[in-house]
Amino acid sequence: MTGKRERGLIELYRDDPERADAVVFGRRTGIERRGFLKGAGLGAMAAAVGGAIPFAANMPAGLIPAALAQGAPAATPPAAAPAAAAPAAPKPLQMTGKAEILVLQERPLNAETPQHLLDDDVTPTAKYFIRNNGLPPDALGAPASWRVTVDGEVNTPLTLTVAELQQRFTPVTMKLQMECGGNGRSFFTPEARGNQWGNGAAGCAEWTGVRLRDVLAAAGVKASAVYTGHFGADKNLAGTDAQVISRGVRLAKAMDEDTLLAFRMNGEALPNIHGGPVRLIVPGWPGSASQKWLTRIWLRDKEHDGTGMTGFSYRTMKTPIPPGGTAAEADTQILESMPVRSIITSPAHGARLPANTRQLALRGAAWAGDKTVQAVHVSTDFGTTWTATQLAAPANRHAWQRWTANVTLPSAGYFEVWSRATDQDGKMQPHAAGNWNPQGYGGNPINRVAVLVA
Repeated sequence: MTGKRERGLIELYRDDPERADAVVFGRRTGIERRGFLKGAGLGAMAAAVGGAIPFAANMPAGLIPAALAQGAPAATPPAAAPAAAAPAAPKPLQMTGKAEILVLQERPLNAETPQHLLDDDVTPTAKYFIRNNGLPPDALGAPASWRVTVDGEVNTPLTLTVAELQQRFTPVTMKLQMECGGNGRSFFTPEARGNQWGNGAAGCAEWTGVRLRDVLAAAGVKASAVYTGHFGADKNLAGTDAQVISRGVRLAKAMDEDTLLAFRMNGEALPNIHGGPVRLIVPGWPGSASQKWLTRIWLRDKEHDGTGMTGFSYRTMKTPIPPGGTAAEADTQILESMPVRSIITSPAHGARLPANTRQLALRGAAWAGDKTVQAVHVSTDFGTTWTATQLAAPANRHAWQRWTANVTLPSAGYFEVWSRATDQDGKMQPHAAGNWNPQGYGGNPINRVAVLVA
């Protein structure tokens, strides 16, 4: 006998808010939600989140408190959530040289960084997220001897060791932001396929390498070249020779001055787990384009069709479809520059603040793919009012931007701090992840962090 699949908390609120309130907070059905939030139901909700909710009157209908619903686990949950709302928490990574980032998948290894660990201006290697499509290569040999080939639509194919790259071309060092194409996937409803990343599949490390455009110029790019194809030495899980992933980018992005062949990360030799001895860094675009354990760059006279370039891989919908609806591959487009996003890095989600805390210092980061962020606003009253933050300029192009703010809390109780970024073109983060797509790319809703004042 096949059991009936129960709806998750987010699905339940989407489909049947009345029933959701009854299941989660024990309210009687048939009572209008606003009335519910003035009576015993409000008390039940307050008990669930760990304290009184001063701005409860401002809560949008059907809103699930961030303490119960946030995709990334709380650092210190304000209160135990109902069983129906508490999926198993990811386990901390146990790896020498790495912080206890959260393992979403063990084989291949994928682990995201809790937002409060992204509070550095430059993300330390120990705190940097891990995204693999296959298994790292076993035998690397001497890093200086690792070879990269450039061929295809070039006049002079090249095969260069890392040592030759360092000798022939001018090294540059830049702070460059990168994130997984599926960053924010957990915020889609219904659930999209793939690892359920929160906002922590992102980081801004300091990378040292040579510009890809300098290497391509040395090979002599033909007029027929329009796209790149990237290849690496990672192994697939089946143990065959099949390519794990082979993405590419338009030639213009390959020739961008910030696109690097990187061999150092934060001043040290590039670790194997992050793609060493050499990898591509294609900042602002999905991290899948930043091929790890790089062995070859193939210039092509057409759009690359390697593994991870076709079907619904790293593609969003040209024309929006109903969430969970049937998608047509012909109606998709390649995900390139990533959407605007902001995160709150302090206080941590789930932080318990001392009694009498009335002033709260906030810190965070924001980025927008190839674009810059023009503003970040924060709210502590469920989006009724918004306050502009102090937004710093990026350290260099394609670095994330740090922001700070100070807000006043009127009393003790449960509060949600929301952050919303706006890019240079005026596009801002939506209240809910939009443009649903089967693989869950581009989910960038406003960030919500729960805090509890004793």
